Amino acid sequence: MKKIFSILLSLLITAQLSVSAAGIEILPTMQSKSSAQDRVWVGTFQLVWNDFINKIIFNPVRFREGTPAMVVDLNKQDFTTEDISDASYYKYTGKVNSKTKKTITKAIKKKFKETSDILDDLDLTPRNDKYIIYAMLKKDFEFINAFDKLDKSLFGEDQTAEYFGIDAKTNKFLGKGVNVLFYNSPEDFAVMLATKSNDEVYIYKNSSNKPFNYLYDDMQKKTLAYTGDKVFGKRDELKIPNIKFFEEKSFDEIIGKRVMGTYLIIDQAIETVKFNMNYKGVELKSEAAMTIMTTALMPQEEPRLFYFDDTFVVFLKEHKKTKPYFALRVNDISKFQETHK
Repeated sequence: MKKIFSILLSLLITAQLSVSAAGIEILPTMQSKSSAQDRVWVGTFQLVWNDFINKIIFNPVRFREGTPAMVVDLNKQDFTTEDISDASYYKYTGKVNSKTKKTITKAIKKKFKETSDILDDLDLTPRNDKYIIYAMLKKDFEFINAFDKLDKSLFGEDQTAEYFGIDAKTNKFLGKGVNVLFYNSPEDFAVMLATKSNDEVYIYKNSSNKPFNYLYDDMQKKTLAYTGDKVFGKRDELKIPNIKFFEEKSFDEIIGKRVMGTYLIIDQAIETVKFNMNYKGVELKSEAAMTIMTTALMPQEEPRLFYFDDTFVVFLKEHKKTKPYFALRVNDISKFQETHK
């Protein structure tokens, strides 16, 4: 699964990786900008957002007080169920009732043999005017051959990490599970690790702080341009740090906001990511949910704001004439104010 690259890229610049409260920022989309040095994206919350648009409001989400950049990006629906197999996700959308929690719990137990990390955090008090949209994304797969556990060594300048991979003592047969995408320098390279499933693990060494979508596209461009040897050689070595963490995020910037043109207010918006990558393979579990309530107040008619506060054009025409006799385009307003001389 190519999207898994997004997770791995952000985590490889992490040093001491804790199991919980890792301080890793969960981003809503691959396009999201962030100053966080350690960050992760999974498509789970996007699946929830897609169903909010497609099954409940039938329009892109907008807020009267302004639409945050994350919402603009989510509205694009750049990740959908077309990008992941049916076996890897579960979704639920409906009104909150006395059976909601039991229904979801039973479904994820049957499909994934999993329990939920977030259902207890949601207010699922039965109400006729409350909706829940829920999704779980689950992936467990092994590398085509288990790698060697390597000795601890430095990560960065002053941190120590546990690694797996291939070194001088490793049976070079394991190199058959490594596809070299490109190797431009010791600081600019990427590999793809083969697995026993249809999932692919891409790992790109790059210290840029640009969004995930840019980095993924950049990796693909370099792969296409690379003309060197793409076979993992007998003298080549591979070192990848073990990665393990659990993180939870509440998207507070959209909570309490009423969606324009509707009675609906976003009550809760949560996503979790649980990830483990070691010499054997990858385990990923991510949940996301939104609860939406109907406001008791009738939504006021949205005002139409005819603000000519950016470039505009003026035309003058006589009555019953077909063509204007004057046209003006205004861009630099300072040229048209009384203060201009």
